[in-house]
Amino acid sequence: MTTAENPMQKIITRCWEDEAFKKRLMADPAKTIDAEGVRIPAGVSIRVVEDTDQVRTLIIPPAPSHLDDDQLKRITGGRDMPIPCGHSDFCPPHFNDIRR
Repeated sequence: MTTAENPMQKIITRCWEDEAFKKRLMADPAKTIDAEGVRIPAGVSIRVVEDTDQVRTLIIPPAPSHLDDDQLKRITGGRDMPIPCGHSDFCPPHFNDIRR
């Protein structure tokens, strides 16, 4: 999926360009995201935080459920190591080492 096709990236880009939109997003994330056509599943809440030059946010995703070795190989395409996320230089160091 390219950046242009990613609806959340479009929302982030709009925040950079439109301060009023960013304020609405931060005040009422679910309503603002829904208005952009991105459906939030029932029971899921959204929290928006803004990084600054001095503050970065580390997102800890939910722990994966237990998978056996065969399931892991199917998910990773047979790779023995994780695929780097490619988000930024703030990814865990081992991801940055793999990317280079």
